[in-house]
Amino acid sequence: MIKRSFFGVVKPVLKYNREPGAVEDLPTPKRVVLLLEQSSNGTGNGFKVGDAVKTGQRLSESPDGGGYVISSVTGTISGVSPYVGTFGRKYKAITVDCNGSDTWDDGFNKEVDLDTAIDYLQCAPGRPDFGAFKDPEKTIRTIVITGVDQDLLLTVNQCVVKNEGTNLKKGVQALKAMTGADRVIMVVPESLVQQANTSGAEVKTVGDTYPAGLPHMIMKDVVGRIVTAGDSVEHAGAWFVTAEAVAALGSAMETGRLPVAKLVTVVGKDGTATNKRVRIGTPIGQVLQACSISLKDRDRVILGGPMRGTATYSLDLPVEPDTDGIVVQDQVYSALLTDCPCVNCGECVRICPVKIPVNMLVRFLEAGFYEDARSMYDLECCIECGLCSYVCISRIPIFHYIKLAKHEIRMMEAAEAEEDE
Repeated sequence: MIKRSFFGVVKPVLKYNREPGAVEDLPTPKRVVLLLEQSSNGTGNGFKVGDAVKTGQRLSESPDGGGYVISSVTGTISGVSPYVGTFGRKYKAITVDCNGSDTWDDGFNKEVDLDTAIDYLQCAPGRPDFGAFKDPEKTIRTIVITGVDQDLLLTVNQCVVKNEGTNLKKGVQALKAMTGADRVIMVVPESLVQQANTSGAEVKTVGDTYPAGLPHMIMKDVVGRIVTAGDSVEHAGAWFVTAEAVAALGSAMETGRLPVAKLVTVVGKDGTATNKRVRIGTPIGQVLQACSISLKDRDRVILGGPMRGTATYSLDLPVEPDTDGIVVQDQVYSALLTDCPCVNCGECVRICPVKIPVNMLVRFLEAGFYEDARSMYDLECCIECGLCSYVCISRIPIFHYIKLAKHEIRMMEAAEAEEDE
């Protein structure tokens, strides 16, 4: 799977997993935790401890707040507490004790238009951002459905393309009707072309070498557009959505029920990957227990894939709508990061798919000179593939420095905008 070179003469070659296995449905958990991101315009809770909730019920922070979650079980709210996530994002953790059976909420209308999708389906598996079509600064004419997975070892979206053709077809039809997009493309590996051809979308293929499945690479290699540094793919006129999200939309159209289960690739310490369908909000500890994966001290649990995922500190954290993978690494094989200085070996520069001078960039990031890093060394060109960290012989957490720098710059820009108002 991985080929390494001597003294960096040849780049390492990382291959995607192209063999999606069978899907196993895990039992409904006794308790779920739903993370509701707090909005600035919310005035209070639209729910409280002791409230009864139904499966598929929309829970909003307040009537005038834009954020919401969808209850994945029927039961009683047993706790509402603050939670601080990655980069200081503030949430309310809503704990729901399940009563063991599903009573479905009838607030969702299966005659889906764009407004209904924004109001009910943005917490669907894959977390599609339908609000991008309402942004006056973006003119989206192309929809790209990713039937490939963005990280190594994961096969969630390939499983969907392989097994959920009917829902995909209905979802594609709904997308065309509600958005009026000129072009709908489904991107899949060569092995899934036959299944994708039944979806009604234009089918394109990508290679099996990482990072060909990332949106910016697909834009360049498949769509034929280059995303300008600092812009999103939406600013370039394309909207990316996962095959799982499209299938969830199709299922909602067919059944009139909001999708509440998420497909997750679980990778054990031995590298064995299995696909599990779990209720959104299920604690990851329960998922690992159901997969007979035991943990020892200093083992690493990663939400996402091995290249772009985030290590978590608690098994109580829930599976969210965009949690595609849970990867467990034995502490013996976990790469340890260091504070050693860059030795200027050039491996990161050679492997970077967008040719960023990473060896210079990381020096500015380590020192906290984020704006200089952006203006002088192409920080905004980074597509966040993580290859630089993978090859760094000094074990510098370059990928994490880059993500932190982009976050800090966005925070500074937001603060400046508030001062100007």
